[in-house]
Amino acid sequence: MRIPMKVDYGVRALVDLALNGEQAPVRTAEIATRQSIPEAYLDQVLTTLNKFGYIRSRRGPQGGHVLARSAADIRLSDVVETLEGRTSPLDCMDDPTECALAGSCAQRGIWRDVEEAMHVVLRTTTIADLASKQRRMAAQPTAVHT
Repeated sequence: MRIPMKVDYGVRALVDLALNGEQAPVRTAEIATRQSIPEAYLDQVLTTLNKFGYIRSRRGPQGGHVLARSAADIRLSDVVETLEGRTSPLDCMDDPTECALAGSCAQRGIWRDVEEAMHVVLRTTTIADLASKQRRMAAQPTAVHT
């Protein structure tokens, strides 16, 4: 399963705000630089996140972005659904009439199980979880290869 770029960038931006936005608003350019995201595309993603209440954005010299709610209250499943909508791996999972074999297809059940497992992980993972993991990873010394 591929994660859409919009979702990847949105999650990275939210984690960045959780790590860097507690003291003051964070400018789009700062997030874009730290996360290696094209600034113009990031601006579009942040606009959507602002519209749906994940972040608060303010323009101007003292402007920037902050989380609108606690990182612990932002589930990945909500972010994915906001940025990409609810999608299934196969069209026939949403509408069995899309496939003549839907009633007797052994694959359909497997893909449904995969989809449900993915949704469980997304529902139980928050931006705070990812920010915490990122902090721990950043604190670990990097291995030097010789």
